[in-house]
Amino acid sequence: MSQPDPEAILRRIEWTVLRRLDGVFQGGYRTLFRGEGLDLADLREYQPRDDVRHIDWNVTARLGTPYVREFHEDREITAWFLLDVSPSVDFGSQDRNKEGVLVEFVAILARLLTRNGNRVGAIFFDSELASVIPPGGGRNRVLQILKRLDAPRTPGNAEVTDLGALLTGAGRIMQRRSYVFVVSDFISRPGWGPSLMNLARRHEVLAVRLFDPLEMALPDLGLVVMQDAETGEQVLVDTHDPGFRERFQSAAAEREAELRETLTHAGVDALELSTADDPVEAILRFADLRKTRNRVASHRALPTHLEVGR
Repeated sequence: MSQPDPEAILRRIEWTVLRRLDGVFQGGYRTLFRGEGLDLADLREYQPRDDVRHIDWNVTARLGTPYVREFHEDREITAWFLLDVSPSVDFGSQDRNKEGVLVEFVAILARLLTRNGNRVGAIFFDSELASVIPPGGGRNRVLQILKRLDAPRTPGNAEVTDLGALLTGAGRIMQRRSYVFVVSDFISRPGWGPSLMNLARRHEVLAVRLFDPLEMALPDLGLVVMQDAETGEQVLVDTHDPGFRERFQSAAAEREAELRETLTHAGVDALELSTADDPVEAILRFADLRKTRNRVASHRALPTHLEVGR
């Protein structure tokens, strides 16, 4: 599917989408991010990947469980978009494919960030690290990223994406602590979890998972030629067979469970973006979930928090 002109995408985002988001996010992005500024965001239980310097010892002593403080970012931030442009993101059974969702999400978040004086960069990958746009500010940097996404791609080498190697390579590029959006369908060779965990130890990472409803369950379409988007391998299947559809759905559910377990183990939150979704509504739902979780965490530690603030 062909994508709209990058300039047209950005104009539409600025005139419609950003107006919908105005007033929803504190400071434009604080409901999505937490950092190391001066304003306390919440208290939560210590996780193995946390910096021990952030442990709140008064809360820890009172509750008998290690707790760490999280703070709102109060300075200019740097955000990196790790963008999956492998062949599998070309798939889509809706009006848009997964690449179209990726482009719109990046346009929204990157423009939201740069409009608030922050810097954004991008790392593009398919079966290998393809190119890098270093962090910069302003509308032109967002447009540069969108134009790179719109550029023709060189033919792939028919290899499945190795997300683990890509995350490790990206970690070497991103020297300064940053906010990192890993935007991918996570169709990859297995074993990328440790690389994501290592990345999350240094940066605040959000996994933005792209998917299409047809990847979860197959309708009865009769005989269909299915092609592996990564390798190009084709096979003829009979979707009229209920047993095949059931096995397909079971395998999809198993992959889904493995993905969620890997993200949870790495300590990384996930934003799910379907080709059938409105990206703005999905972003708002995610922000609401984070606000709710923050309120719950703050409520649990409220007596101690008030005592520490005296």
